[in-house]
Amino acid sequence: MRQALAEAEAAPGTGDVPVGAVLLGPGGSRGPVLARARNEREATGDPTAHAEVLALRAAASSSGAWRLTGCTLVVTLEPCAMCAGAAVLSRVERVVYGAIDPKAGAAGSLWDVLRDRRVNHRPEVIPGVLAAECAAPLTAFFRARDTDCRPTPGVG
Repeated sequence: MRQALAEAEAAPGTGDVPVGAVLLGPGGSRGPVLARARNEREATGDPTAHAEVLALRAAASSSGAWRLTGCTLVVTLEPCAMCAGAAVLSRVERVVYGAIDPKAGAAGSLWDVLRDRRVNHRPEVIPGVLAAECAAPLTAFFRARDTDCRPTPGVG
């Protein structure tokens, strides 16, 4: 999670919401780092450039396979519906996240895409890892922007 936090810290320089993700290869927390990413929607003008999607894309590209079986996706904020869906479709073994997102979270807060019995693959979900540390940069980012259109990261 600390590596994902380091990625998140680089995002505000581009105007992006500070969310970071790391994809670990098989072996759980001891698996090799296959990809690192941070939100890049503002930097690239791509609405799908969430940290999770970028990390999954990079790992699939470097491995030459879209199935990321045995891998762990670590992200600082609870994945949204798009990112949770991408995790399911990529067949990651587990998703670990820090801060909860009650406005857009799809790993148990608002929706639970990752554990929905109707989908063909259900990764293990480990919520709340370093939750307060993960929520802090998000809170600071949105306070600095002083906007009403912001997710409210909670501390799990």
